[in-house]
Amino acid sequence: MSDGILLPCGGYRELLTYRKSLIVFDGTVCFCRRFMDSHDRTVDQMVQAARSGKQNIVEGSMAAVTSKETEIKLTGVARASLEELLEDYRDYLRVHDLPLWDKNSDPALAIRNLARTESESYDTYRPYLESRSDGTCANIMICLINQCTYLLRLQLEKLTAEFVRLGGMRERMTKARLNYRDKKL
Repeated sequence: MSDGILLPCGGYRELLTYRKSLIVFDGTVCFCRRFMDSHDRTVDQMVQAARSGKQNIVEGSMAAVTSKETEIKLTGVARASLEELLEDYRDYLRVHDLPLWDKNSDPALAIRNLARTESESYDTYRPYLESRSDGTCANIMICLINQCTYLLRLQLEKLTAEFVRLGGMRERMTKARLNYRDKKL
């Protein structure tokens, strides 16, 4: 970044949103395998929404080198995909006449506290997601998706502020070209 035109990118594995979206993806695959008919079209839609959430974080991070605007757009797509998945889990609970946990209920708070685990990963939630009832697992996934979409909202706010501060690539290229030209005169 010595010229100030190209921005750093690609550190998605370090993003909390990426790591959380990976847990959501793995948890969704587990949920669908355990509780849904593999021929149900919703299974593919849920897995694809979870995948889209994760993959758009990756793609946005990689696109950041040339376009903060593209990074913002793809991060927004990631959030929208996870919101779609969230609605699928809510639908599952409603259709199966299962309760939705209040966000401040004891079980929801217990799951939210697991997020504070130092090296949080799918393994943090595996004992619950691979052994509990469908209603419990759907509620756990809802907690995880809510955490991820909240973090994505914060990430979008930060990216937007960076765009305002740094401008787009065309602006940085023009500025660099004018600076170069002024030095030659």
